[in-house]
Amino acid sequence: MKQTFARKLAVSFCLILVLFSISLVIFELPREKKHKKEMMEERLDSYTEVIYLHSLRHNFSENGFDSDSLLYLFPGNLRLTVIDNSGNVLYDNRLENLSLIENHAGRPEIKGAEKNGKGSDIRLSASTHKPYLYYAKHFGDKYIRVALPYDVQLRHLLKPDQAFIYYLLVLFVLGIAFIYYTARRFGGMIKRLSDYSSAVNKNLPVNIPDFPNDEIGEVSKQIAGDYKRLKESEIKLSLEHRKLLMHIQSSAEGICFFTAGRKVAFYNGLFLQYLNVLSDHITVDSSEILNEKVFSDVAAFLDDRNGKDYFETSFRKQGKFFTGRVNVFEDQSFEIVLNDNTRQEQNKLLKRELTGNIAHELRTPVTGIRGYLETILDNKLDRKKEHEFVAKAYEQIITLSELIRDMTLLSKISESPGSFQFKNIVLQGVIDKVKSDLDEALQAKNIIIHSTIPCDLSILGNESLLYSVFRNLIDNVINHAGESLTIEINQYNREGNLAYFSFSDNGVGIKNEKHLSRLFERFYRVEEGRTRDTGGSGLGLSIVKNGIAFHGGSISVKNRLSGGLEFLFTLPVL
Repeated sequence: MKQTFARKLAVSFCLILVLFSISLVIFELPREKKHKKEMMEERLDSYTEVIYLHSLRHNFSENGFDSDSLLYLFPGNLRLTVIDNSGNVLYDNRLENLSLIENHAGRPEIKGAEKNGKGSDIRLSASTHKPYLYYAKHFGDKYIRVALPYDVQLRHLLKPDQAFIYYLLVLFVLGIAFIYYTARRFGGMIKRLSDYSSAVNKNLPVNIPDFPNDEIGEVSKQIAGDYKRLKESEIKLSLEHRKLLMHIQSSAEGICFFTAGRKVAFYNGLFLQYLNVLSDHITVDSSEILNEKVFSDVAAFLDDRNGKDYFETSFRKQGKFFTGRVNVFEDQSFEIVLNDNTRQEQNKLLKRELTGNIAHELRTPVTGIRGYLETILDNKLDRKKEHEFVAKAYEQIITLSELIRDMTLLSKISESPGSFQFKNIVLQGVIDKVKSDLDEALQAKNIIIHSTIPCDLSILGNESLLYSVFRNLIDNVINHAGESLTIEINQYNREGNLAYFSFSDNGVGIKNEKHLSRLFERFYRVEEGRTRDTGGSGLGLSIVKNGIAFHGGSISVKNRLSGGLEFLFTLPVL
């Protein structure tokens, strides 16, 4: 059974009081007994003085000492013995034959008198076989010893006063009662504090208890208030800690916290993933980061910081680009943050390539326009020739316009997707519109479009963007596949709200299949100059891929066994 604080306090104080009382009794009773013995010895000392004065007028012999005239002054049971310095008994009022008495030089009281002038002892008499309280005093040439029988009366006389014991017992009982009252009162406040803290720990609504209006009560109120504020702060801190951990776990950065002793405190999964990419072996111990060669710069910084709290470096391994940051905190703990910048680096490279491609693509039509116009301006041409050069310049302007249009569309898809409005669109209606707009070009190349897409198939999408998808696919056939062809547009499967389509032609296809994986890249050409010779901006298939992806689908391309290309793509349908 668990003891309460009040009971423990009461038991502790009672134990102290008991020990104090016992020690007081042990200390006081022998002193009182000694005091009574000393009083008795003083009385016996006065007997010896009187006897000595009387002995000055009488010799101590069996017939020469008048004991009757003296002993009547003393208690009737008093034993008187006179002993010389050698220990021989000269006189004893209780014994008749002194020759039978052994030498008394070794008696404790005689030895005490020899040493200190007086001595006493309580013991059994060797001659009378009765217990006596002996008292002896040395008077130069002899010892005078008096003794009283150590009987019940004398024992009672020397016994300590019982009133002291009773008085101490009463004080003990009163002390126990006071201790119980004080412990109960103080324990009650502790119990209220305990109940209050238990309720706070259980997040129960509770008010600060009523405490006495004294110093202890004020301290208890202060403790309760501080405890309540501490629990509130602990709850808030716990919530913030959980938020921080959730944020770290979902962070796009790999983060690991270390103690001042370089032990791992916490890390997220992304940090371990990045570590295993950079490490030469698979590990589940994030502290291995400090032992890897690739992190030697980090370890060197931590070994010699020169007062710095921040360090940044970069890594390149397995074809990936990483940056690392080290932040040292005030308590000398630190964090290491890893970022995968592979995509950013690739985007930079693509932007540089795209900028070069754009410049290259713009340079051709602009150079052509400039050349035709300079020829017209610098030379006197006949009207027919001048019209021919203006027509060629106009064609280059159309090419330039299409390039700018396609570039603007791609930029809009990637950077301003919110500018495209969605609505329910019948996909076959979009295909029919493209066929109508390209009818002249299709007839010129003798190309037939055959579609088996259901007339009621609807897509939630952007009409102009879907138009661009099918317009560029058909333009690609017109410009590159050859003549007298058939284009097949089919829906070959449907799973849930996802429809699977194929767009194929029976044209020339692409002989070297290594080009297939790059057909959707911006400005990529199977043969240099092919796009310029046949028309187009070189961005058509890139627009197709981005348009399909914008609607939540995907696209791939392959060569058909019977010839031509086949594009396989998916679109979410209603």
